[in-house]
Amino acid sequence: MQIKISNLSYTYLAKTPNEVEALHNVSLDIPEGKITSIIGHTGSGKSTLIQTLNGLLLPTSGEVRVGEYVVTNKKKKNKRIKELRKSLAIVFQFPEYQLFEETVEKDVAFGLKNYGYKEVEAIKLAHKALEEVGIDKSFYKRSPFELSGGEKRRVAIAGIIALNPDILVLDEPTAGLDPKGSKIILNLINKFNKEGKTIILVTHDMNIVLNYSDHVIVMNDGKVAFEGTPSDLFSGDISTYSIDVPELFKFVKLLESKGIKLDISKIRSIDDLISQLKEKR
Repeated sequence: MQIKISNLSYTYLAKTPNEVEALHNVSLDIPEGKITSIIGHTGSGKSTLIQTLNGLLLPTSGEVRVGEYVVTNKKKKNKRIKELRKSLAIVFQFPEYQLFEETVEKDVAFGLKNYGYKEVEAIKLAHKALEEVGIDKSFYKRSPFELSGGEKRRVAIAGIIALNPDILVLDEPTAGLDPKGSKIILNLINKFNKEGKTIILVTHDMNIVLNYSDHVIVMNDGKVAFEGTPSDLFSGDISTYSIDVPELFKFVKLLESKGIKLDISKIRSIDDLISQLKEKR
């Protein structure tokens, strides 16, 4: 499902003395079947942008097209929002705070039942989703509040992927997780993408952007400041975007300052760097 954003603007508290324009005339095409990262400083419009994608926020002006679905400020055109939210699902920054059922399996099945699935089928699909995210069967009947932070995050994601969305949007998916928990979540994201799902990440972690993203959008003051590949972004001047250079790129730049010429466009990981260094020997 192609995502096309056209002349999109959004204003909080519109027509009041406290109104704030969070998005201004944003136009984007988000590639299908790829991992796109949306980055930028706090208040740049990232979270507002993703909430317009499935109509959690309706644009002040402009529109979002997701496949055959349209999100605008014209309510008559937004009749299929519930269907859209099943196709484009958002996992918020701390989705574990949304857990509320008495058992893990019931929590994951809740969204399915909301979309009309019978209890038996919903539980069956919930078990399948929990298995996908690596939650052991021994946890299914336990309270979600007994789980660790990383386990809660995986259960929350299972509740979304149980709906089998075509597009998965994750806002700061590794926030608050230790390195092991972060790795588990990122491996899941990579797995879903390889299965054909379009992934959109909002993140402050530039190492995630470099290692996992095919496409990057930089938001700045409610506008698109950059759109392209991670290599193009980090090879250029990013000082105006208030974002950091990944540690790997800093090291590559240091090597280049010592006279070692490398093809930055082909370096996404330590393994890529090692391969190029071996070729230079």
